[in-house]
Amino acid sequence: MNQSARATALRVLVSCRNNGAWADAALKAQISRDGLSGPDAALCSRIVYGVMQNRMLLDFYIGAYCTQKPDHLQPPLLEILRIGAYQIIYLDKIPDSAAVNTSVELAKLAKRWQASGLVNAVLRKLSQNKKALPPVPERDDVQRLSIQYSHPKWFVKRLVSLLGREEAERFLACDNQIAPITVQVNPLKTTLEALTEELQQAGISVQPHSWVPDCLELSGTGDLAALPSFREGKFLVQDPAARLVSLIAGIRPGQKVLDVCAAPGGKSLSAAFAMAGNGSIVACDLHENKLKRIQESADRLGVNIITTQAADGRVFRPEWEASFDTVLVDAPCSGLGIIRKKPDTRYKKADDLFTLPVVQAAILDNAARYVRPGGTLVYSTCTILPEENEQVTEAFLAEHADFGLEPFELPLPVGKSDGSLTLWPQRHDTDGFYICRMTRR
Repeated sequence: MNQSARATALRVLVSCRNNGAWADAALKAQISRDGLSGPDAALCSRIVYGVMQNRMLLDFYIGAYCTQKPDHLQPPLLEILRIGAYQIIYLDKIPDSAAVNTSVELAKLAKRWQASGLVNAVLRKLSQNKKALPPVPERDDVQRLSIQYSHPKWFVKRLVSLLGREEAERFLACDNQIAPITVQVNPLKTTLEALTEELQQAGISVQPHSWVPDCLELSGTGDLAALPSFREGKFLVQDPAARLVSLIAGIRPGQKVLDVCAAPGGKSLSAAFAMAGNGSIVACDLHENKLKRIQESADRLGVNIITTQAADGRVFRPEWEASFDTVLVDAPCSGLGIIRKKPDTRYKKADDLFTLPVVQAAILDNAARYVRPGGTLVYSTCTILPEENEQVTEAFLAEHADFGLEPFELPLPVGKSDGSLTLWPQRHDTDGFYICRMTRR
């Protein structure tokens, strides 16, 4: 049994715990440093994301068979136990004995010789009892859901208040599932039918998204970047919710578009598809390195109407005043709608989110000055919290009499909207997302 995948997973999880690293970035960097590929890289990724998705529940089970409380265990001991416990409980193709033995070896590699006995004892007990694990306490719905689905209690409580207990549980269950890989077809280079056939011939399972146009759900892709169709720019990896922004904005050929918070560039590129290469898009971000990645994607996709600019969305640029047909504001947010893709987002503290609406409001207020009379302003986030969504746009509209909500219509299950929409994974088969369309009168 190859130990390298687990050793790499351990380094990533310790980095996340000790240094506050984000799992997706830390995982990609560590896999590259350790030279993992193929099945080893896949197993490492599965373990890291699986532990992140189920961390609180794993700790509950570990605590049932450990003499010490999990939060009293020093790193990397707790991470080693989580890695072993995850394999025993969730990975049927790995024998329990292998999960136990490789975890013991990880403890020895980490120079925790005395702790290796504890690792062995706890994981063996877990293996022996995995058909009858201790039940999660049910004395209170919020606590039960919090442990069962490994989300902090503050967030579960907020979800229950928004959705009710049953639908909140469906949302939490979605967060712990593997998100499908969704791509948007690049109409500058191919068609939906031609791309579907090409991907199927490459052995990939392809099906159209259940309701969002021009999007395909893929499985069995392997390394997407290695596909000829990717290198030739025939598709953009993009969640259907993000693809809807340009659709709701009503972007058309010949327009002048500003994307205020553009990185990583998906909405600018989707807008370019809608414009059929005719018009202009200014894509902005604070960081030059992110702008470089937008340009690289545009080059791959054959998009030549995007100009990148380093800009702070809160700082007014007089030369842009009232000069754009459409302005997109995909504001920095808590990211609580994309937990299934970034599982560690769930562990943010509620206090960390209090300042976000202030920043969002400042960016929206500034961006509105760039919309020409009769033009469109679209505000979006990848969160589902009203204080970052409806409350921001409602406050904006209350202060800006020259803007009003602009109704739009989408395929079912959405249908007609008065101008704003919250998408939910358990309802819409998309990320959790908010989109609001406003027109300058």
